[in-house]
Amino acid sequence: MGSVDLGGGGRSHKKAGGVKKPKRIGFALDMTPLVDVAFLLLTFFMFATTMAQPQIMEISVPPNLEVPIDVAESNLLTIMVRGDGRVFYQRGAGTNPIQPLKPEEVRTFAVQANAEKGNALITTLKVDPTAKYSQLVKVLDELNIAEGELTTKYKQQGIESGKRERKFAIVAMTPDDKAALTAL
Repeated sequence: MGSVDLGGGGRSHKKAGGVKKPKRIGFALDMTPLVDVAFLLLTFFMFATTMAQPQIMEISVPPNLEVPIDVAESNLLTIMVRGDGRVFYQRGAGTNPIQPLKPEEVRTFAVQANAEKGNALITTLKVDPTAKYSQLVKVLDELNIAEGELTTKYKQQGIESGKRERKFAIVAMTPDDKAALTAL
């Protein structure tokens, strides 16, 4: 009997046309342009957006508290906050009577008092230690708003706001002040 030879006889088949599969090469991504674009976008948004201005109040502390300072009594305005939150004012030193003041009227009163005296007026704020902190903040806010209104009025009158000197102090409440406020 005869055998049939198929021509392969134990050899492996080669691909048609002799094309070999290419070897896989590692993938590398250059990150430099990506980082450049990210920083450009970051700087663009930083410059394009408006930042919130911090709500700060500049407080100047005198260098030496031992030196007495003479102040004309007519140039002094004292605003006092009692422990129950009621607000009072006194023009001048202890010789003038203490008058009640509604908290919502602090702004208009401060504008009127400053308009009368101009840069000569010194405003002092005395707060009872038992008063709520929120009451102190409300009075300070009203005084700050009053200062803004005064600056606007001075600009309308042609007075430069840079020439306006704000004189303001937070002073400790004395036992005499407490006694006078308790009587009211």
